[in-house]
Amino acid sequence: MGRGAGHRFKWPAIISANRALAAYSALALAFLHAPLLILIAFSFNASRFTIWEGFSLRWYRAAIGDPELTEGLVNSLIIAVVAAVLSTVIGTLAAYGIWRKANRLLSGSLYLSLVTPEIVTGVSLLALFQWAFRFLHMRLGLYTVIIAHIAFSIAYVVIVISARLGSYDRTLEEAAMDLGAGEWHAFTRVTLPALAPAIAAAGLLALVVSFDDYVITSLVAGVDSQTLPMVIYAMARRGVSPVVNAVSALIVVAFGAVILVSERLQKR
Repeated sequence: MGRGAGHRFKWPAIISANRALAAYSALALAFLHAPLLILIAFSFNASRFTIWEGFSLRWYRAAIGDPELTEGLVNSLIIAVVAAVLSTVIGTLAAYGIWRKANRLLSGSLYLSLVTPEIVTGVSLLALFQWAFRFLHMRLGLYTVIIAHIAFSIAYVVIVISARLGSYDRTLEEAAMDLGAGEWHAFTRVTLPALAPAIAAAGLLALVVSFDDYVITSLVAGVDSQTLPMVIYAMARRGVSPVVNAVSALIVVAFGAVILVSERLQKR
């Protein structure tokens, strides 16, 4: 009887602690997302200033009709798609090779590119391109941005794929080879299908990271390869424009959906 009374005594305390934790989590999420919600709300404001004067889509129409924004969007999409596809292929093969060799030094070194400041990565890539251009007689352009984005996106892909390989049963490959399949067939018909959700999630993550990058892109981009983040930053420096709010709102919604899809794929 005393034990039952003790359990009854603990339940209210547990419920109270859970409610407090839920309230704390809600406040933390509100703190993180309140600026984004305010930005989205004022992207529908008829006024140019932060004084609500009525609902309007004028800034979205202005954004769609801006040739500079359109060109930046096209460049960003080209760079992000190409960089995501190539970095996903390279990163998947790299993760598989590291997993097969069980090399902790190589897997640990991947985090170096994640903790290195972007400005350092951008300057080092710019120095590499300048050195190479002395022999190749080329200049900065769209392709240098793609190469740079592939370079820093590979680490994200490898980490996501490695996390999936950590729970993958190696004996499945061995069983396939015991039944007569070669190493390549075992990889493509057994391992690769098992990694498909993680590969898709890694590709989407690389797409988002590439599209959003500004620091590295601004250092290795040419005159004719301005991306959307670079155009938005240039517009913001001239003064806060409601057009920037509209474009930012579209980016938040679009890539928020991409991130949600990526998370669901990783859980499969």
